[in-house]
Amino acid sequence: MANIDITRGYVPGVLGRVVELHGKYYHEYWGFGLFFESRVAADLAEFLERYDAVRDGFWVAAADGSVEGSIAIDGLHAEDEGAHLRWFIVSDILRGTGVGARLLDTAIEYCRQRRYSRIYLHTFEGLAAARHLYEKCGFLLVEQTTGTQWGTEVNEQKFLLEIHGISPGSIGATLDHDR
Repeated sequence: MANIDITRGYVPGVLGRVVELHGKYYHEYWGFGLFFESRVAADLAEFLERYDAVRDGFWVAAADGSVEGSIAIDGLHAEDEGAHLRWFIVSDILRGTGVGARLLDTAIEYCRQRRYSRIYLHTFEGLAAARHLYEKCGFLLVEQTTGTQWGTEVNEQKFLLEIHGISPGSIGATLDHDR
């Protein structure tokens, strides 16, 4: 196995690489196209330009120097809405190696240290491996609606983790509202 490092913050080329990982994965497995990829690029670029290391977190997983995964905590509205978990992806090369769990644990621990009361994320139905990781860490499905925010109609989902008094993986129950 490759030497895997998790690094916090911007590294040269990361914007393009994280967009590429999202674009290729979501096109191959879900048929998403240019709309989705350009939205990831614009949103990630906007986030990185306003990145504040005191409020926000951004980590990349690199295998032998090549970025193969990422996760971010957008803390811009953490006080009122919660910290927003975004751009969580692991390449096919590292999928199933535990790197995704390491990235997610890193992001949650960062939020605990910042004393954020909750973390939320938006995803869609069908990403079983990611959902398993979220639920293992205590995230609950709190909302599900049909929508097109990614350019294709999917069952959009919102997951929420209330942080105070909850340790990672301590909640096994889920809200399983399928509509």
